[in-house]
Amino acid sequence: MASHVKVPMLVEGFEKLNAELKKLKAERPLIVDAIEEARAHGDLSENAEYHAAKERQGQVEATIADIEDKLSRAQIIDPT
Repeated sequence: MASHVKVPMLVEGFEKLNAELKKLKAERPLIVDAIEEARAHGDLSENAEYHAAKERQGQVEATIADIEDKLSRAQIIDPT
């Protein structure tokens, strides 16, 4: 993903990605809390809540990285 190719997008798309990024970043503390709560239940090898929370954390972090990459390479276009 270390490409320097610009990503053309409309202002609406740029704003939508920014809103999604803010939502995902706000979800981070909730995921951490869920992981801590699941850890408190004991044995992690058979703890479905823990594994689900860790998987969600991975998904959120990957999505955040993808959105940040797109936004950093965004080139706002005007179709008119």
